[in-house]
Amino acid sequence: MGATIHYTRPDGRPCQGYYASPASRDRAAGIVVIQEWWGVNDQIKGVAERLVAMGYRALVADLYRGEVTVEAAEAEHLMNGLDFMDATTQDIQGAVDYLRAGSPKVAVTGFCMGGALTILSAIRVQGLSAAVAWYGFPPAEAADVRGMAIPLLGHFAEQDEFFLIAGVDELEARLQAANVACEIHRYPCRHAFANETRQNYDPEAAALAWRRTAAFLRTHLA
Repeated sequence: MGATIHYTRPDGRPCQGYYASPASRDRAAGIVVIQEWWGVNDQIKGVAERLVAMGYRALVADLYRGEVTVEAAEAEHLMNGLDFMDATTQDIQGAVDYLRAGSPKVAVTGFCMGGALTILSAIRVQGLSAAVAWYGFPPAEAADVRGMAIPLLGHFAEQDEFFLIAGVDELEARLQAANVACEIHRYPCRHAFANETRQNYDPEAAALAWRRTAAFLRTHLA
């Protein structure tokens, strides 16, 4: 099981996160995990533990500074109050730097809101080797993918009511035009299909997405 740790952002301010690692493997490759809009809850900690079982160190950056909710309205309020650029270039960059102290190989992955932040991180955060975004992407005007120099794996839902599949098509076209190494998958599901605590959970699609993720991480974090 993991525990709350504290690390320092590039601007010197303190930050915290949920950190977990394989036994006696503090030099294993690392993965920064970015929360959904609910906050750092037990489900996203479980994602970190899943990655640990795969042999990686995992750090869930606590972007809400300890606030967690199960109410959609409150989650939306917390997300709308988040400075995405600050979260990317400071909180997430700091988490990457923390993990890179143990291994030069670090990836980032995130879900929903975290998926959008994953793509922003792939563009703006230094020291990353790969990125895996799950059913979330930022507005085109906020994400100039021509600045992305690492491979990206994306998992998106064809019936997503929050992040429309047309936006995924447009994102993929921009990535290809920029010659970004990308692998974009679409699933016949609704939003949050890999979150086992939500009503849209699709175990078959989630299992396939995780198999693809495991293969991608083995390739780029070896």
